[in-house]
Amino acid sequence: MSDDLHALQRRLAEFAAARDWQQYHNPKNLAAALSVEAAELVEIFQWLTPDESAKVMAEPTSAGRVEDEVADVLAYLLQFCEALGIDALAALAAKIERNESRFPAVRSARPDRPRGSEGEGE
Repeated sequence: MSDDLHALQRRLAEFAAARDWQQYHNPKNLAAALSVEAAELVEIFQWLTPDESAKVMAEPTSAGRVEDEVADVLAYLLQFCEALGIDALAALAAKIERNESRFPAVRSARPDRPRGSEGEGE
């Protein structure tokens, strides 16, 4: 794992230890917390149009909310990976490699689909 991510995992572990929270940081609880934080990120975008959602970072208040929720999601994901001994970057690299094999690049758009719609919904 990158030194930066490893350092963040250590900081999160030290933060939790200083507050005696390790007892709650089991895979089940961390997965649930990760789900809740991801839902809070979704909530920001819930009723926005696609155009509005693309501009959410232009407004300081909404940008701050998005950044906070992204940080929460990443924090719980890193803690979850720490609890299970998962190298998040290695897992991601392996998943990308599997997807590259499963979903070969499209060289040209199909006649029934406009260009740029490849892979939507995956």
